[in-house]
Parts: sequence; structure tokens; C-alpha cells
Amino acid sequence: MEFARAWRALPAEHHKEGDLVFGYIRPQKFELRVREYEQYRAVYCSLCRQLGDRYGIFARMTLSYDCTFYALWMMALHKRCPSFQEGRCVVNPMKKCGFCTGGERELRLASALSVIMVYQKVRDNIADDRFLKRLRSYFMLPFVSRMRRKAERDYPELDKIVALATMEQAAAEQNPGKSIDFYAEPSAKMMEQVFAFGAEAPELSPEDRLVRQAGYFLGRWVYIIDAADDLEKDLREGAFNPFIVTKQLQSNCSPERLKEVKAEANQILNATLSQLIAVVNLMDLQPFGSIVTNVIFLGLPEMQRAILFEKEKEKHVGPV
Repeated sequence: MEFARAWRALPAEHHKEGDLVFGYIRPQKFELRVREYEQYRAVYCSLCRQLGDRYGIFARMTLSYDCTFYALWMMALHKRCPSFQEGRCVVNPMKKCGFCTGGERELRLASALSVIMVYQKVRDNIADDRFLKRLRSYFMLPFVSRMRRKAERDYPELDKIVALATMEQAAAEQNPGKSIDFYAEPSAKMMEQVFAFGAEAPELSPEDRLVRQAGYFLGRWVYIIDAADDLEKDLREGAFNPFIVTKQLQSNCSPERLKEVKAEANQILNATLSQLIAVVNLMDLQPFGSIVTNVIFLGLPEMQRAILFEKEKEKHVGPV
């Protein structure tokens, strides 16, 4: 399982509702107020515009729920309250969208992170995937390399954080017989550093430690939920997956055994979520605190249930 795959980076709005592929860090929409949902959508659309303006039209293909959350998180952490205005969608001019008229620093940072992560994903695909996927990744590499070089010039330290974590993740996954904690550590540490970098926190005050802890637990949760989501696919393809390695699963293992492993994954994820929630409860996140807490307290558990239990149920009984 390649490291950068955990941050899914394709345009979520181009896919049907309920798709579990294009970003794990999503809000629970029906619990958002209308104003909150419009604000979330405006940040999402503003990030799309920022990607196009800074890195070119193809960079919009890296848009994800995950980097949208990162932009929202940083706005809330810095207590920046952008205003909003209506405009035309840059992808579909016939459609009207809301856009932020502030928060430029956070949107620039999130857009750079988006293209840096996709670059690392393409590199991982070239190293790990089958022939056709490698061929597609080779085709994409010149485009994402140009985007990444500009992002590296904008944020060289951010690029170093992600590149080093990618190498550490690859090295960790070459060690058989380790624990889930061991394999999740590079992703968790990467997110810890990414959150600290965005917070502009060179010294570790009490609040800065909370930022780091939030990033650590979120990165750990994303890595583990991604592993659980891809368990069956990785078994079929013979790809690395921490649950396959630690539970010594075979490609012909029974559905009952897979359910046991997913139940164990659920326990690990619940413990990680409880730590993340405890940290966020200690923080003052405004002006988007209600959206951030919706994502963490409601959206992540909803995604977890869908991947571990509802997706399995749909395989047997079909959608309701």
C-alpha cells in the first residue's frame, strides 16, 4: 500500500454521492446548517480556483476533500474569517458557486500540499503498481512534476516533510512482522509536521502541541482506514497492506476471517478517534469550528462505519 494513496486526490464533486474513494476527511452533510454547508462548499470551490491559478488547469484534478479540510482547519486555527461572494464555477461556467474573498494564505498552502501529495502518489505508482498503472503514471509524471516544482519553490519545507515521510513509509513497509502502530507511524508523523508547519509554530507552546497531536492522530486514522478500505483489493493483487502482514492473511482467507480483522481495525480506529476528539475538544477553533468538529466528531465515524461495515453489507445485499 503506497503512502500517498491515503490522501485521495481526484475531484470529489465529479463522482456520485456515497463514493468512498475520493477523500476520507469529509463532513456529515445532513448535520451541517445551510450556512455551514455553503461555507464548506465555498472553501472547496476556492481551493479549486487556487489550484488552477497557481499550478495550471490540470492541477484542479488534484482537488480533494482532505485538502479542503486542511484549508478549513488552518483558517479556524488562525481565527481568520474570510467573507464570501458568488461567482461562476471555473469548471462549469453555467453553474454559480460561492468563493472566499480571504484566507489566501491557507488556500495557497492547501493547494501546494495537494499537488505535492499527488506527485508522491504518482511516484509510488511507478514503483509499485502493475504495468498499465505504471504506464498511466509515467504519462502523468511530467505534468505533476511541473506542478510539484512550483509548489516546492513556494513551500520548500513542506515538500521536504512529505518527501522524507514518503521514504520513511516505504522503508517501514519493507519490514515484515511489525505492528500496525509501526506501519502507521510515518503517516502520523508526516501529518503532525504538516499541521505544525501550517500553524507557523516554531516553538512548542501548549496550543502548538495540541496542533501537532491533532495532526498525528488524524494522519494515523487516515492511514489505518485506507488500509482497511483496500484490504480485499490488496489481497487479490498481492500488494502490501499492514493488516495482511500483521494478521498473516492469505488470498483465500474466509469472509469470516476478514470480518474479524475489520472488527479489530474498528477497535484501533475508535481508539485513535477518541484521542483525536479529546485533543480537538481542548482547542478554540474559530470561525469554522462547527464545521471542523462536524468532520471529526461525525464525518470520520460515518466514513469508518461505511468502509468497515456498510460496504461489506452492500456486497451481499446491494444498496437499499
